Amino acid sequence: MTTPTTRSPGPGTPPGSAVGAGLVAGVVSGAGVVSGAGTGRSRFGLGLLGPRRGRHELAPEEFEALELPVGDDGVVIGTDPQEAPAVLGVARPTPFEAVLIGGAWTAQVIALRTVGTGARVAVESGRRALWTTLAQAANSGQQCVTLHDVGRVPPQGPSVHAPVLVVRDCGARPPRGRGMTAPWQSVLTLLPYLGPDAPRLLGNADLVGVQRVSPEEAQQLGRLLRLPQADVEALPALPETVTLWCAGRSRTYVDVRATDAETRLLGAPRRMD
Repeated sequence: MTTPTTRSPGPGTPPGSAVGAGLVAGVVSGAGVVSGAGTGRSRFGLGLLGPRRGRHELAPEEFEALELPVGDDGVVIGTDPQEAPAVLGVARPTPFEAVLIGGAWTAQVIALRTVGTGARVAVESGRRALWTTLAQAANSGQQCVTLHDVGRVPPQGPSVHAPVLVVRDCGARPPRGRGMTAPWQSVLTLLPYLGPDAPRLLGNADLVGVQRVSPEEAQQLGRLLRLPQADVEALPALPETVTLWCAGRSRTYVDVRATDAETRLLGAPRRMD
């Protein structure tokens, strides 16, 4: 039997490199993992061999398992008829105005969830006592919700890092206020019922939400929003937590589904306050 011989490293050969048959022979497997016969022996530049684990692979038919329900970003205001989250994009680089014909309870849920996304909320209302509990709960760590008298909303300084939602709870005939739409500042106007200014407000709105209304109001809204007759007939019988949101020709019913914490803070769902 011929004894293997060991040659001295030649010029430029790094110390400790595998040279000759007397040193460890490395084998590169098809998976790209370097293995060797000398267990526990260091490899130049790579250190000790690590633990062996199975490769993380998926077959093509398993790709759908990684699918995530990611849609537009914003505030989850409820669930649509397909049981999918309904999202309202409050923080926008362009002015955005919404009108809600409904109760303050729904507007408060939207405001509270808006704070949860990191935005600030400025409430313009003649019913300060109605919003005080929400403001105190939201402002536990920092000033997230501010309350202002009607017509006295100061400049909010909205920006991409500090978007603002102005909630106008000023009755059926809200005056023109200083809390106007701007980049990164959206406005939600709450109307308890249809008033004389409703056609103008609805005509200027990017989004309109309608809760339960009287049959006469439903007929008027059907003309203003060009609603199908089925929606006109459904509006007077909507549950307390359901809102029909309309944007152009798009319409969807959204159920708020308040959390236990929201119910403890705001009380039971109600159309009128």
